Amino acid sequence: MKIGFIGLGVMGNPMARHLIKGGHEVSVWARRQASADEAVAAGAVFRATPAELAQHCEVVFTIITASSDVEQVALGDNGLIHGFARGSVHVDMSTIAPTMARKIAGHLAIRGIDFLDAPVSGGGMGAQNATLAIMAGGKPEVFARIKPLFELMGKTILHVGPTGAGQITKACNQMVMVAAIQAVAEAAHLAAANNVDFSRVVGAMQSGSAGSRVLDFFGDKMARRDFAAGIEARLHHKDYALIMEEAARAGAPLPISAQVWQQLNGLMALGWGKEDTSSLLRVMERYNK
Repeated sequence: MKIGFIGLGVMGNPMARHLIKGGHEVSVWARRQASADEAVAAGAVFRATPAELAQHCEVVFTIITASSDVEQVALGDNGLIHGFARGSVHVDMSTIAPTMARKIAGHLAIRGIDFLDAPVSGGGMGAQNATLAIMAGGKPEVFARIKPLFELMGKTILHVGPTGAGQITKACNQMVMVAAIQAVAEAAHLAAANNVDFSRVVGAMQSGSAGSRVLDFFGDKMARRDFAAGIEARLHHKDYALIMEEAARAGAPLPISAQVWQQLNGLMALGWGKEDTSSLLRVMERYNK
């Protein structure tokens, strides 16, 4: 297939390379052309604008940071909408507001262009290993058409409902995961307050009912005081802003998530947004002496 890819960061670059290795003809675009060098070296063709890219593609994947960025790439001047032919598909794998996903889908539908919101979980390592979890919202028949492409990038691939459902599912994932990171930080803080070696606490918990992937990964980082970014904390902060905005819109009280968001706000205020979310432990230490 002729495929486009926009968003060649830590996750996007390996995802695009998996599509190239799968035998597809891939075009790419980036605001900074240097960001596309790795994909071009692997066989992709650089296009001058999103509109030009869309002219050459049946399907375009995007994975970029903010709702406004996705809107601009999809609908703005020289956006994808101005290059797509009828029957093309825009697959957005970013984490954005569900309302924005529905807005973009609505504008594209007027021109006969299909849309899937398909955010991912698994981070840079999952992208490298093609083991991402992909949660897609949109028409079932469009999902079925794109699923063979998803299978080149991910391991767990689910259609979760209509447009916007992918973003709601990702929000639920982030709520549970980051709340668990906060719980691990509080456990580490309690252990330290009682002069107990947290690495031993983690070892004991791993075999108990509290055992989890979050405890394994973030508990180990906190025990070693390794706050170098796996995924930058600012991205989880951004995700929580989307979660709380959606909760307010839907009138859905989320008391634990609201508390976790405040801890993330504290993390950002301390200037640790580009470090790992395990830095929630340092927030506890700073504000709870």
